[in-house]
Amino acid sequence: MGMRDPRVDAYIAKSADFARPILTHLRELVHATCPEAEETMKWSFPHFMYKGMLCAMASFKEHCSFGFWKGSLIVPKDGADSEEGMGHFGRITRISDLPSKKVLTGYIKTAMKLNEDGIKKPTPPKPKKLVEVVVPDDLLKALQGNSAARATFEKFSPSHKREYIEWITEAKTEATRTKRLQTAIEWMAEGKARNWKYMNC
Repeated sequence: MGMRDPRVDAYIAKSADFARPILTHLRELVHATCPEAEETMKWSFPHFMYKGMLCAMASFKEHCSFGFWKGSLIVPKDGADSEEGMGHFGRITRISDLPSKKVLTGYIKTAMKLNEDGIKKPTPPKPKKLVEVVVPDDLLKALQGNSAARATFEKFSPSHKREYIEWITEAKTEATRTKRLQTAIEWMAEGKARNWKYMNC
């Protein structure tokens, strides 16, 4: 049999009035579907364990959340509303915001099977390698003619370099490009990033 944690009782009891029936509904559904589930508190909110992390619920001032540890393998598109709140079902303010009992039971069973089979939580993809910064010839020439501007440019991160390069190369006319290039060299000679005006706002 599973195990209930009195800390979860206390968590539900101190939650907002709207949240208590939602949390109670989720708790009972997890235990009905997975009788061996054990409750615990992690990161200050209730988690359900079954051969590893299974799922978790939380309450906030105006909404609740519910999600699976391996959600991307369980909930289609990781939850249609997942971007609107923590968990996989967006901001839950009433029980009807949740999928049906049948659907949630299916998700819980899938989560159980993944844990039983020892399937690991997918690791997020590694960030793409940054594309090398290509400095246009006119900027390169202007930098070579101004040692202070060149020193500033060389110290910039790739993103700061790109800000100047894009600003110059996106000019619609040659006159605008020339003016931006001159301004860029002046600013860099003073040690300024492209968006220096907004940095201390």
